[in-house]
Amino acid sequence: MDKSKIKIVAMDLDGTLTQHKEKLGEENRKALDYLSQKYKLIMVGAGKAERIFNQMNNYPIDIIGNYGLQYATYNENTKSLDIVKDLVFPIDKEKTERLVTHFREKYGFTTYRGDNVEYHSSGCITFPILGTKAIQEEKLAFDPDRKKRRAIYKEVVEAFGDYNVFVGGSSSFDMSPKPYNKYYALDLYCKENYIPHQSVVYIGDDYGLGGNDESVYKSDFNYLVIDDYRDFSKIIKELL
Repeated sequence: MDKSKIKIVAMDLDGTLTQHKEKLGEENRKALDYLSQKYKLIMVGAGKAERIFNQMNNYPIDIIGNYGLQYATYNENTKSLDIVKDLVFPIDKEKTERLVTHFREKYGFTTYRGDNVEYHSSGCITFPILGTKAIQEEKLAFDPDRKKRRAIYKEVVEAFGDYNVFVGGSSSFDMSPKPYNKYYALDLYCKENYIPHQSVVYIGDDYGLGGNDESVYKSDFNYLVIDDYRDFSKIIKELL
């Protein structure tokens, strides 16, 4: 990585800046402030822009949400987000329910809390193995090393051929309509703003098999690996 060429720092949220679905802490907020003095910051998230913005305690940052289906810019005057793009794709719910039920029955995931599938307004899908109403402690304990989900990952990918499939969160498979993933989203952002890839560095923790950062990790974008969100301020030192 040629640091002299870096203009933009893009990053993931859960696991990179925060614990899964927890609020942005003061230490990492200060680290972002330091970074913002030298670079433009962009959040590239798996969820909706507003949810990410709320989780970041309204931190002033532009957000690419839902793997590129949504884009929002920070409005300094209103201290809120302006939604610039918000794409919606249809979902074949009958087929989705059938496929998810198949995997539940085949691998013994038949006990769960809440709904069988979580449908997102964008057209993204979550297969919540423990259900949509699962207790957070149970979710965190279910598959911490992701071995359970990675063991059947390729099979789920083949079944959901119209989607990019990710080993999401702590106990789910997340899916976005093809071609939307984080690489596609970041590449499109660069094309629309005439930014070369070498001017961007991405920071993310979810770079392994099925991770939603994997597509960026395997690409020509500069990439800083982080394995614990509490190390964020250390990871960025080489950029400061």
